[in-house]
Amino acid sequence: MISYLNAVQSPWARTLGRILQSKRATVALGVVFAYTLVAVLTRMGWMAEDWSTEVGVPYEAPSAAHWFGTDVLGRSVWSKVLKGTEVAMSIGLVVALISVIIGTLLGATAGYFGGWVDELVVWMYTAVASVPSIMLLISITLVIGKGDLGLYISLALTSWVEVCRLIRGEVKKHKEQEYVQAVTALGAGHMRKLFLHILPNVVHILIVRFSLTFQYAIKAEVILSYLGIGVQNKPSWGIMIDDAKVELMRGVWWQLTFATAAMFCIVLAFNVLGDALRDALDPKLRDK
Repeated sequence: MISYLNAVQSPWARTLGRILQSKRATVALGVVFAYTLVAVLTRMGWMAEDWSTEVGVPYEAPSAAHWFGTDVLGRSVWSKVLKGTEVAMSIGLVVALISVIIGTLLGATAGYFGGWVDELVVWMYTAVASVPSIMLLISITLVIGKGDLGLYISLALTSWVEVCRLIRGEVKKHKEQEYVQAVTALGAGHMRKLFLHILPNVVHILIVRFSLTFQYAIKAEVILSYLGIGVQNKPSWGIMIDDAKVELMRGVWWQLTFATAAMFCIVLAFNVLGDALRDALDPKLRDK
């Protein structure tokens, strides 16, 4: 399988082949795929549709009947963890897409045109980065309102800075390269040079930042939901962890344990996968 992929001329196939050569990266890719599949099936109503239904007595310990036990209302913790997976993956995907788009557009514009445009963009991301992220998240969420929309907007507005900074630096470097000077001599306009020639050469940075922003958004959603200003009226790993504060005093450990384990596995998988993508896509690290 790996030798076949390496033989294919497509750079994406060769990248996948390099990732599959690492056992850790392969396992991480499998974990991400499994979580994505669970999120899709849950979203379609094929799994955990009855998460709010009472299935047993309150605080029933994990057993063959209820693998992850039940909560204070007798609801299945297993179904709540699955539903929380849908919430986490959907927020991670939307936030990562929005932040990468915003960061790419601003960073590419600043790096390519320079001058006052560059100064304005640098001032913008410096101002955002100067405020502690958790305080900025809480402030924006409270202004916009609790719920999914508030999470999407607040996380997207605070997670584009690193993408913008990296893309700005890469575009400034690439716009002086010979291949850009060549297409300039052929009469290419600014947009053609930027979007058809420069950005495709920095797409590896975007892929790595997408994976890192994805797991950042998941962690931030858990924190905000734990504080009571995140997801509302549906399961979230953060809400489950918050509920466990009272449950632990009664010896009920399973909701905290399984919610934390679910978050730990996907965050670790994205970190490992991000490192593997960086090693596979960065020409400076590819042959080391």
